Amino acid sequence: MQHQTPENTPTTWVVVATYNEAENLPLLLQRLLASPVRTGLCIVDDGSPDGTGQIAEQWRQRYPERLDVIHRPGKLGYASAHRDGMRRVLDLGARSVVTMDADLSHDPERLGPMLEALAGADVVVGSRYVPGGRVENWSLFRVLLSRVGGGAVTRLLTGLRQADCTSGFRAYRRDTLLRADPWTTRADGYGFLVELLFRCQRLGAKITEVPIVFVDRRAGRSKLSRRIILESAVLCFRLLWQRITTRPPGHSPDKGSLA
Repeated sequence: MQHQTPENTPTTWVVVATYNEAENLPLLLQRLLASPVRTGLCIVDDGSPDGTGQIAEQWRQRYPERLDVIHRPGKLGYASAHRDGMRRVLDLGARSVVTMDADLSHDPERLGPMLEALAGADVVVGSRYVPGGRVENWSLFRVLLSRVGGGAVTRLLTGLRQADCTSGFRAYRRDTLLRADPWTTRADGYGFLVELLFRCQRLGAKITEVPIVFVDRRAGRSKLSRRIILESAVLCFRLLWQRITTRPPGHSPDKGSLA
């Protein structure tokens, strides 16, 4: 991607996908813009009927040098929103790209530690399941679904080595993201997170985790659905097949082990 970076343009950009987050977005923007870590913010709104897109646009007019908004015509999905947002911020010259949720479950104060860790890594995952991390206000079912389905089973099938494979709070180096090519991933929902991490690992990227406290949303409705859970399960078996039938880039023919 060709880019020219004006002197005052942030080199780190945060991508946030939104759908009906009118109650949460103003506080998130306030906290991110007040953070000592100077970042640009790209809001990708899927035509939210509650006015989320209009709120984002009002903030963009106040902070044009730091805020960009993509207005999409309808609910096109979590994965495609992130693909569009990543493409936009890379075109704006981002050297590092952060993804986080709009519902205040990810604490902007963890941006600093994550970007510090990115200085020695290619991908940083904000992890609920390393020492110092935890979840708050989740039901037992959500905890088990995340720890077993999104954790143990996902690692077993995909070969991922991270404790939290499905965290959406991440930081990527520009070159790593370009090599992983998120625009050709096939997942529509949250499985995108697993698929992109899988690609990064197979490229040999250095992936590290830093602890976060994940607080369940206080306003609005969760986007998790049975269809998303089913898609994620199918994805894991597809990635298992890929591990078996294809070699990672640069993999020597005589090594033969799953990666």
